[in-house]
Parts: sequence; C-alpha cells; structure tokens
Amino acid sequence: MAVKLRLRRMGKKKQPIYKIVAADARSPRDGRFLEMLGLYNPLTNPHTVDVKEDRVMYWLNNGAQPTHTVKSLLRQKGITLKNELTKRGVAEDEIESELAEWNKLKEASGSRKVQKKKISRKAKAKVEASDDSAKAETVSQDNSEKQNEAEAEKSTAEVKGAASDEKEAEKE
Repeated sequence: MAVKLRLRRMGKKKQPIYKIVAADARSPRDGRFLEMLGLYNPLTNPHTVDVKEDRVMYWLNNGAQPTHTVKSLLRQKGITLKNELTKRGVAEDEIESELAEWNKLKEASGSRKVQKKKISRKAKAKVEASDDSAKAETVSQDNSEKQNEAEAEKSTAEVKGAASDEKEAEKE
C-alpha cells in the first residue's frame, strides 16, 4: 500500500483549513485517511502550520511520500532537514545545533522579506522612475562620449591629411 502525506480540505466555503494527513494514495482527497498529522491554515497572515513532528518523521521513515505542497510546508518547519540529517546518521546533538542555526538564518531572512513587503507602490514607482532616469542619463553620457570620440578622430584625420598635403607640396 502506497502512503501519501497530503492535505485534506476542511472548513466553510471560501474559508479553507487543511488537515495534513497520511492516507492511502488511492483514496480521494477528502476521503478516508490513516492518521491526522497536523493542520495548515492559509488564511492567517502569515499562514500557520501545526505539525506532529514525531509522527511525520515516522511516516517519512516508513516510505510515505509527501505531495509538493506538504513537502514545502515540511521544509518551512525544518522537518525535511531533520529527516535528511537522521538518514545520514548524524548525532542528535549535531542535528539540534544544525536546526538552531537554520532557524536563525530563517528568521534573519524572514525579517528582510517583511521589510521588502512594506514598501508601498508609490515608493516602488519612484524607485523605478529613478532607475529609468538613471538609465537615460547613462545612455546620453554614452552617446556624448561616442560623439566626442568621433570628433577627435575627425580632427586627427584632418591633421594627418594636412600633414600629407604639406609633404606632397615639399616634394614638388
């Protein structure tokens, strides 16, 4: 029997809440399941994921395959990382230190994402406008530099031409 870790839709119309379940791959989405492993609420900001970590690890170690969405939720909680480290045979204290370090990195990057999201549309428009004007300035500078180079080449060609005319006049 193939076991999948997947989402089971619950809740009212337009207000979904999902249970994370271990189910037979042949059973329907909202049908019979073997065990409830957690809850996922996408409507909260940020979304909430509550998982029974030990039971998820049990099912993963016994060959259960998570769906793409469940896999991404498990990755966000760090359960996938922990599972990979246990499969490699890493000691428990090292796993905990790795997870602590991962959580620090996750929190640091999460704060940057929040700061990026807070930028208003008007601010984005101003930044884009300034980028466009900066591009226009660099293009105009490039064009003026090319014109200066072309003028310099013409003047050197004229000087060379005048010098060759003088040499011809001397020969005659």
